[in-house]
Amino acid sequence: MQSCHQGMRFSLQDKDYETTMNTNKLARQIVLAMLFGVLAGYLCNTYARDAQQAKEWGAYFAMGTDIFLRMIKMIIAPLVFSTLVSGIASMGDAQAIGRIGIKALLWFVCAATASLFLGMLLVNLFQPGLAMHLALPDAAGTSGLKVDDFNLKVFFAHIFPRSIAEAMANNEILQILVFSLFFGAALGQLKRSGHVTLERAIDELGRIMFLITNAVMRFAPLGVFAAMAAAISSQGLGLLVSYGKLIAEFYLGLALLWTLMLAVGFLFIGKPVWQLFKLIREPILLAFSTASSESAYPKTIEALERFGVPKRIASLVLPLGYSFNLDGSMMYQSFAVLFIAQVYGIDMSFAQQVTLLLVLMVTSKGMAGVARASLVVVAATLPMFHLPEAGLVLIMGIDQIFDMGRTATNVVGNGIATAVVARLEGNRAVDDVPTVAATNVLP
Repeated sequence: MQSCHQGMRFSLQDKDYETTMNTNKLARQIVLAMLFGVLAGYLCNTYARDAQQAKEWGAYFAMGTDIFLRMIKMIIAPLVFSTLVSGIASMGDAQAIGRIGIKALLWFVCAATASLFLGMLLVNLFQPGLAMHLALPDAAGTSGLKVDDFNLKVFFAHIFPRSIAEAMANNEILQILVFSLFFGAALGQLKRSGHVTLERAIDELGRIMFLITNAVMRFAPLGVFAAMAAAISSQGLGLLVSYGKLIAEFYLGLALLWTLMLAVGFLFIGKPVWQLFKLIREPILLAFSTASSESAYPKTIEALERFGVPKRIASLVLPLGYSFNLDGSMMYQSFAVLFIAQVYGIDMSFAQQVTLLLVLMVTSKGMAGVARASLVVVAATLPMFHLPEAGLVLIMGIDQIFDMGRTATNVVGNGIATAVVARLEGNRAVDDVPTVAATNVLP
C-alpha cells in the first residue's frame, strides 16, 4: 500500500515536472519570437520601397496576431464562466462570496491609488513634456476617439447584461461575471438539495477548456512574432529613439510599481511571492508581447492554481481584477494626462492633480470593455481639466509600446492581488509552496 502511494506521488511529481519544463520551454520560445519579430520588422521597414509598403508588409504580419488573438477570444467566455460558476458553487454560501469580493475590492482601490500617485510623482519629477514647448491648438477634438458615450452612468448600466449570449459573444468579462454569480449561487442551492449532475458537467467543462487553452498556447510564439514584426515594420526603430526618454521614464515607473507590488505581496505572502512571480512569467510575456490581457488570462488562472490558490478564489477575484485592478493602465493615465499638460505649458496645481487622480479613479473603472481603453479614458478626462485633446496625437503613435508595458503590469497586479486575497481567506497553500514542480496544474 505504501509503495503504491509512493508510486502515485512520484507519478504526480513527474507530471508536474513535465508541465514546468513545458512552461519554461514556451517562455523561452516567446522571448525568441519577440527578438526575431523585432529583427524581421526592422528588415521590412529598412528595405521597403516607401512608408506605405512598410505598412502593407506590417499588415501581413498583423494577420498572424489577429488569428492568435481570435483563438484566445474564443475560449475566454466559456473559461471564465465554467471556472467562476464552479468556484461559486463550491463555496456553499453567499457570505463567503461577499467576504472575498469585499477584500478584493479593498485591495484594488489601494493598488489603484498607489499606481495613480506614482505616475503623478514621476511626471512631476522628470517633466518629460517640457522640452517640446508646443503651442496650444486652435481646436481640440482631433484625436478621433469616441468618448461621448463613456461616462459612469453608462458604465454601471453596462455591467448588467441584456443577454448572456451577447455578453459571451463580445467577451464582456464583467457581464459574464454578473451572470455567473447568479448561476453559481443557484447551482450551489441545487447542490445542497442533492443534485450534483450539472455541477459535475460544469467542472468537466472547465477541464476541457484548460486542455483547449494548452493547445491554443502552442501557437503563442507565432502570434508574438507576428505582433512584434507588425509594429516595428510599420513604425520602425526610429520612433523608439525619438520618444526614448518618455518611454524609458514610463518603464522606470512600471519597474517601481512592480517592486512596490512585490514588496506588499511579500508582506502578506512571504517568500512564496517570488515563486508566484516565476509562475506568472509566461502570462506576463504573453501580455507584454501581444498587448492583450485576454491572451494572458488562461495561463494566469492556471499559474495561480498551481501556486496553491483555490479555484473558488481564483475564479472570482481574477475576473474582478480584469475590470477593477488595472494597475499599469491606471499609472499610464495619470502619466499621459500630466505629460500632455506639460507639453502645452499648462501648469496644474497640486490640488488639481489630486482632483485628477480622483476623477481617473472613478472613470477608469469602465475601461475594461472599451477599445483602446486607456486612451479613451485619457481623452474623456482631458476636457474636464481644459486640456487640449489634440495632445493625444503625440502619444497615439507609440501607444502600442506603452500598452505592452501596462498590460504586463496588469497581469502582475492581478496575480499578486488574487494570491493575497487567498492568503487573507486563510488558505495555507500559499504559505508553503516548496517548488514549482510540486504544485498542481488542473483544478
